[in-house]
Amino acid sequence: MKTLNKLGMALAVALLMSSCEKHELLGFSVDKPATFENQEKINAYDALKSYLNLQKNPDFKLGTSISIDDYLSNSVKTRLFNSNFNQVVLGYEMKHGAIVQNNGSFNFTKLMEFFKATEANGMSVYGHTLCWNHNQNALYLNKVIAPTIIPGARVPTWDLVTGQNFETDDNANYESNSNAVLSFTAVGGGFGGTGRALKVTNSAVRANDYESQLFLKFSPAVKVGEKYELVMDVRSDADANFGTQAHIVPYQYKFYDFFGNITTGSTWAHFKKVITVTADQADAGTIAFNLGKTATTYYFDNITLKKYNEQGSGNAGHAFFFTNPSVVNPWEVQVAYDFPNLQNGKEYTVKFVAKGSVPGVIAPELQSSSDYSSNSLGSITLGTDWKEYELKTTTTKSDRNRFLFSYGNYKGTVLLDNVKLTLSDGGPNIIAASDFENGIGGWVGWGNNSTRGLSADGEGNGGTQDQIIEKSSAEKKSLITAELTRFISAMVDTSKKYVKAWDVVNEPMDDNNPYQIKTGVGQLNLPADDFFWQDYMGKDFGVEAFKIARQHCNPKDLLFINDYGLETNLDKCKGLIEYANYIESKGAKVDGIGTQMHISTLANKAKIVDMFKLLAATGKMIKVSELDLGLAPDLKQTEDATPSDYLAQAEMYKYVIDKYYEIIPVKQQYGITLWSAFDSPKGSFWKPGEPIGLWTEGLIRKPAYQGVAEALKGK
Repeated sequence: MKTLNKLGMALAVALLMSSCEKHELLGFSVDKPATFENQEKINAYDALKSYLNLQKNPDFKLGTSISIDDYLSNSVKTRLFNSNFNQVVLGYEMKHGAIVQNNGSFNFTKLMEFFKATEANGMSVYGHTLCWNHNQNALYLNKVIAPTIIPGARVPTWDLVTGQNFETDDNANYESNSNAVLSFTAVGGGFGGTGRALKVTNSAVRANDYESQLFLKFSPAVKVGEKYELVMDVRSDADANFGTQAHIVPYQYKFYDFFGNITTGSTWAHFKKVITVTADQADAGTIAFNLGKTATTYYFDNITLKKYNEQGSGNAGHAFFFTNPSVVNPWEVQVAYDFPNLQNGKEYTVKFVAKGSVPGVIAPELQSSSDYSSNSLGSITLGTDWKEYELKTTTTKSDRNRFLFSYGNYKGTVLLDNVKLTLSDGGPNIIAASDFENGIGGWVGWGNNSTRGLSADGEGNGGTQDQIIEKSSAEKKSLITAELTRFISAMVDTSKKYVKAWDVVNEPMDDNNPYQIKTGVGQLNLPADDFFWQDYMGKDFGVEAFKIARQHCNPKDLLFINDYGLETNLDKCKGLIEYANYIESKGAKVDGIGTQMHISTLANKAKIVDMFKLLAATGKMIKVSELDLGLAPDLKQTEDATPSDYLAQAEMYKYVIDKYYEIIPVKQQYGITLWSAFDSPKGSFWKPGEPIGLWTEGLIRKPAYQGVAEALKGK
């Protein structure tokens, strides 16, 4: 203890003495780096929504797009959302594809959790979107309008996989190794004294039976659980017993036993064996006959390998085939059958069975050969198995005299059989000899180097297939209208406590025909979640959507129509305005128009001004609904961006907002939504890796933040 006290006193004296020394600051300074100074200026700005002039426009919305998970995370991002914006919009989670389940039920659980969180934070929610062609549960919707399927009678069959009677020298499905020497008998040496047989000579007894082998090849390879039947006639000059192996291909051994052992002698024996494929035999495409144990000559004839088909093959007689070598417009390749004029205003039923070499769509119709006008029978989606279709249409002209298929957008071969056209109320058959057993009759075709003709015997339809009854256009329209009604009603009713404004119809206008609504007809390789309501409901799909939303929303709620590219395609802007006017002419009210504005730093400023003028002239509420800005000229990635790029981005953000405030009258200013508050990560589905936001991915303010703040501040 004494030692510790002495040490403590020494330290105290030393500290006291050092405190008495005089210290002077060195006489130099360092300038703050410009990047630090600029960042300090950006960081000195207040939160964005603090610059809104809510005295002048108390309902103005400054919004941003988010995901539910981001908002509910209560992270720094959540705090940035709440402090800088007074409205949020979900990019996906309020759309049909997110809410409607595959069985048609609705799941609002997560959405309600989100609504309660935004309400607690005093945050407004914009509804996006009630009717669109993307992000729909197309699986469910297509199921609603799918054909009615009436199962046909099922007659199990044994379908031939491969066979050989050795009457020709075609040896494509068999071969042997060098110890099994192949030849043929003379004519008359085959089973029953007719035709010829295959001779396989094994000249010596081998150490292993597999040293002398005959291989029977087939395709496709066998799978576990399938049932096969091997039948053949066989004899040998000396008594013998030999086994069968499973090979993937000849010489690629799989399993020691395939169809068991075969016993032969000097007289013909009829061999038949049925097996169910095991895991040991699976994927084999060759039967190996092991002939090495007996020195003799073997004789094989009438070999067949058949596969059991519980559903029945349905192959019988002839069919009519028609092919198309490449995809063109549907109407450029057709087959047709002419007959006397049909009655006008009568409903006709067409029945036929068909299949294709590949899945695809063909379109039947009743046509007038005089002017090529027609009554459509819809379109059918072919599979690779026979199916029976029943289609109906009502004639609208008295000279309908042709039944035809348009199939230019189908690349492959179609087989058609058992065609019948009748009056739906029980009139006589009009197309005769439609089973093609006496040729193709009056069927003709044209276009794109297509071919057509009579199929081989046995390739026709056996009449045991499912009957496919397609729904009429009127039935599909009714069903799809009901689904749109069901979804919008449920969504608006569930959300109306929290949501006071909606994108009712999103992106309706066609880019190539900007005064027309989009269509999915003729488009190939559509995304799995695409569904075009307008292809079933017609141009009035937007009318119905607005009427349904208006019926269920709050009295003062605002309903918008929204589209992209209006600042680059002014005709599309005019087309959208015309469509909004059309909707109103049909008795529905459109409160506002949204312009998305996914643009770049090289956006045409003059066109932006012209777009705002066109929108202002409508007198409707105008919303910049999805504003974000890529770095031109080549939409750079974050790692390639330069300081000058970021200054150009800030300037363009400011320009757009300045012009919105300048051109759109205050009473029409609904608000502005910044679609990407943060730069987009590499793995994002939206503009991956592009620095389009006001904050970096690390949540640091960018010059773009300053540009937006200055634009808001100036107003």
